[in-house]
Amino acid sequence: MTRQVQRVRMPLWVDPAAVYATLAQGEPRAIWLDAGPHATTGLSYISIPTDILLTEDVESGDITIFERLRSSLEHDSTVDSSVAREDGFALGWVGWLGYELAAHTAGVPTATSRTPDALFVYVDWALEFDHELQHMDLLVLGAPEELTYKQEELTAVLSSAHVPLITEPEPVSATEVKWRHAPEHYTSLVTHCLDAIRAGDAYQLCLTNEVQVVGSFDPLEVYLRLREANPSHHGGLIKLEQLALLSSSPEVFLRIDADGHLTTKPIKGTRKRGADVSGDEALAAELLASEKERAENLMIVDLMRNDVGKVAQLGTVRVDSLLEVETYEHVHQLVSTVSAELALGMSAVDALEACFPAGSMTGAPKISAMTILHGLEQGPRGIYSGAFGYLGIDGSANLAMVIRSIVLTPVGASIGTGGGITSGSLPQAELEETWVKVAPLLRALGVASSEYS
Repeated sequence: MTRQVQRVRMPLWVDPAAVYATLAQGEPRAIWLDAGPHATTGLSYISIPTDILLTEDVESGDITIFERLRSSLEHDSTVDSSVAREDGFALGWVGWLGYELAAHTAGVPTATSRTPDALFVYVDWALEFDHELQHMDLLVLGAPEELTYKQEELTAVLSSAHVPLITEPEPVSATEVKWRHAPEHYTSLVTHCLDAIRAGDAYQLCLTNEVQVVGSFDPLEVYLRLREANPSHHGGLIKLEQLALLSSSPEVFLRIDADGHLTTKPIKGTRKRGADVSGDEALAAELLASEKERAENLMIVDLMRNDVGKVAQLGTVRVDSLLEVETYEHVHQLVSTVSAELALGMSAVDALEACFPAGSMTGAPKISAMTILHGLEQGPRGIYSGAFGYLGIDGSANLAMVIRSIVLTPVGASIGTGGGITSGSLPQAELEETWVKVAPLLRALGVASSEYS
């Protein structure tokens, strides 16, 4: 008998924040792929996975995560997922890949991450939220009677669900905030990057920094503050065992539909928002006109075209949009869009393996850039600058970059931040860009701006 994804309309609409707060309480695993607070378009997904977990640690030896994902999805290719939306999740694997996984696979020296280098959980049921139509559907991989049982169970549980209050964080002492690179050291690293670029060893280097915040944090409380302060259409709260990834990422790494149409949207180029309308418009115009920022973006577009070309049908790689300004709560970003059609026999996992890590988080040329950065950064990036999202049983995928993200562990929080260094970079300006990017994330944890700038 063919396995089948079942779908049913839930009899009520409940805000995703209320659903997650109700269902995830006390659960060791919970996923929320989030279209953002007050969303009027897009889809969100929530599930409490209880089944299969895949993990990877590069220190353990051979990398098997891609083969294990590929094998699982090939097995699931016989599942009837026709009820899944063309633009949505058909159930399957949800999780993340860390930066060190790709560095190790590429043969580049790596630091040892404090977190698993890959972690995915199998999702065989999920609530789907259509924010435009205010519909909440239940998807279940199983028999019709399993769908009915799950619908009744969730309806009873969620009928009294309420949106949790967004609380003010407890202030965090400055002594509990520890930067990997102090300001003066980070600017010196930018200078080293400029030296490497002038020497011809790289065209662009995506230099990063990390801040750790000691303490005990509730993932949902922090995430609710983060998504309000820094809303994004590619947000997510993924709690797996003792780890939680809280992301307000603006950057699409890979989006692939069931027919093999691939899109990637690299972001390179940043300006902070202005204090008033005229100042804000001026900063956006300055970003668009900046030779340095345009060059930074174009280099990564070319790199992504090359990576996508490894798995694409000949002649299908194209640039759909180039150097467009997208505006978010705290920053303007310069964004381009590259698309292609997957070649016959190529899968979403093949595309992920070919393109990871994203060029926007390494620089160019990729291997040379990663090698140089390993020597400068002096520590692991971990989940930061990796990718998170889903790989669906219908062959689709939707993965965002792990930027503007917080990683929670039992001992505290870590946040990565950085920027692309080109020949036109100014060390102080690059330092200030990292602060602009990290500020709302630190505030969500209770760290005042005076304590990091």
